[in-house]
Amino acid sequence: MSSAPRRVPGDLLVHLRRARDHADRHYREPLDLDALAAVAGLSKYYFQRMFTTTYGVSPAAYLSRRRVERAQDLLRSTNLTVTEVCAAVGFTSLGSFSSRFREVVGETPSEFQRRWAATGAPHIPGCFVFMWGLAERRADCASAEKRAEAPGS
Repeated sequence: MSSAPRRVPGDLLVHLRRARDHADRHYREPLDLDALAAVAGLSKYYFQRMFTTTYGVSPAAYLSRRRVERAQDLLRSTNLTVTEVCAAVGFTSLGSFSSRFREVVGETPSEFQRRWAATGAPHIPGCFVFMWGLAERRADCASAEKRAEAPGS
């Protein structure tokens, strides 16, 4: 039995990339298999199989890793608490966030933050981070409203 990855048809890749890009942009939001499969326009079971075959990880693992990557950015560069970072990146449980963070990074979020704080790097105040997030959401809403109001849509 060959261990080489299966070739995925190009037209299917368009659908998978659409869902992956959606997960990259909306990682803060509650996303599940049904939501990502809907973005891809595929049945959830087929989407799950093809995503895993193509990217080497399940959609849930991909989203979780993306959230941990963003959490690393926030823990390195802001003065937010671990709990605030957990919520800001879309995890709903501090315990699952800490466990997944440790699996991916090799240390707890608190250890990671302490290690980076010891370097003396400046931190962005958390209030700016939250204001920026609010501004991003407002811009997303405004662009969605413009698209809805555009003639022919």
